[in-house]
Amino acid sequence: MSTRRGEAAALAGLLAAAGVTHLLRPGVYDPIVPGALPGPARFWTYASGVAELAVAAAVAHPTTRRAGGRAAAALFVAVLPANVKMAVDWRHRRPTKRAIAYGRVPMQVPLIWWALRVARSGATSAGRR
Repeated sequence: MSTRRGEAAALAGLLAAAGVTHLLRPGVYDPIVPGALPGPARFWTYASGVAELAVAAAVAHPTTRRAGGRAAAALFVAVLPANVKMAVDWRHRRPTKRAIAYGRVPMQVPLIWWALRVARSGATSAGRR
């Protein structure tokens, strides 16, 4: 397995795991859904889980990897407000929980970079066919 395919597989795995946890444990995610979104938080939790699973599938397949990588980057941008909300909401929690919440915000930058790197590799591998 090439390094680029390994990166895509790892990103697909991360997205799939996140999607599954959103669907199986929605109560963990409901509190961080920004209140500005219309409708119930549970809808957005499930919608993001389904989106993560769909994007994982796109990233995993070489013919859709380029679009999947771009979609993953967009998804990581889209969830940034939830991570900011979590950091604000958890500002009075124990130091360990605060560190987790605060760490989620800057973590979006390398995730976006990773997704765009996978998207670029998808264009390269698709061109080899």
